[in-house]
Amino acid sequence: MKHIVVLTGAGMSAESGIKTFRDADGLWEGHDVMEVASPEGFARNPELVLNFYNERRQQLNEVEPNQAHKDLARLENDYKVTIITQNVDDLHERAGSSNVVHLHGELRKIRSTVNHNDIQDWTEDINLGDLCDNGHQLRPHIVWFGEAVPEIETAVKICYAADILVIIGTSMQVYPAASLIDYVQPDTPVYYIDPKPAIGSGGMITVIAKSATEGMKELLNIFQRKKP
Repeated sequence: MKHIVVLTGAGMSAESGIKTFRDADGLWEGHDVMEVASPEGFARNPELVLNFYNERRQQLNEVEPNQAHKDLARLENDYKVTIITQNVDDLHERAGSSNVVHLHGELRKIRSTVNHNDIQDWTEDINLGDLCDNGHQLRPHIVWFGEAVPEIETAVKICYAADILVIIGTSMQVYPAASLIDYVQPDTPVYYIDPKPAIGSGGMITVIAKSATEGMKELLNIFQRKKP
């Protein structure tokens, strides 16, 4: 069974109503990203940061997986599929995908501000004064700017073993995630779905300049034609 590795970014969830990470003006939901997505921002104003992610977490209750999420889950009927996502929502899992690696953390998880391995599932708000068992403030389980990306080595190994790489809805500008394309074998087919693709077709790369849902529809047709 061929192994499809899928790298997804903000464009994957945009059609579900989740805003992309940064709007054209460089703000995230009206905030400078460094205010709400950096350790320094958290140190300056932890209540602002906690409330910001509380709102993002609540928004997950109002959105549903889109057709592209569902189509990726369907691929598991015929392929081994591993999804490496830059998104912090849980829409891949809710659509039925069973093997998802979250590079940048998860909104529905929390961790201790001191022990980064003390991670728990969490669906409610996080407030100042909410403490882990060792008495330290809890924070969102999100990888902020300037922090290490714990899952990147796992993602590199997954890409190295891919038979096919699919990239959906990412600008290929955020590192280290954007470097993962460099770790697939030279003869690995790459399909890049994005309405404003940052790279062009050529060699093993096929660009599908469409939204996630329309692009996945086209990709499924390609895979169907290539079946023996």
